[in-house]
Amino acid sequence: MPKLTVQNLYNRQVEVAAGQTLLQALQAEGIDWMHACGAKGRCTTCRIIVREGLEHFGPLTGNEERYRISGRLKDNERLTCQCTLESGDATGRVPAQTMLPHLKYGS
Repeated sequence: MPKLTVQNLYNRQVEVAAGQTLLQALQAEGIDWMHACGAKGRCTTCRIIVREGLEHFGPLTGNEERYRISGRLKDNERLTCQCTLESGDATGRVPAQTMLPHLKYGS
């Protein structure tokens, strides 16, 4: 099963099951993650900055493509409520703008 490592959450690793979004996998492990629109792909607050393994993600969803075209989602960012990890491991970071105040983050 592919694993996601979140660098600035002290390299916390989360297994991502087939068909499971990253947000679902993070929540299943008890990790709180910003998602202001309720995981409907209507905002970009749940984004993750992908540092390694971008090639292991599933294709962009329609919502992600729309945000990419409008410049609200960079080439190395994905929406955790929309994307899946399909063929291998990946490493990412929580963007500074969406860090939750009650969590402690590393560097």
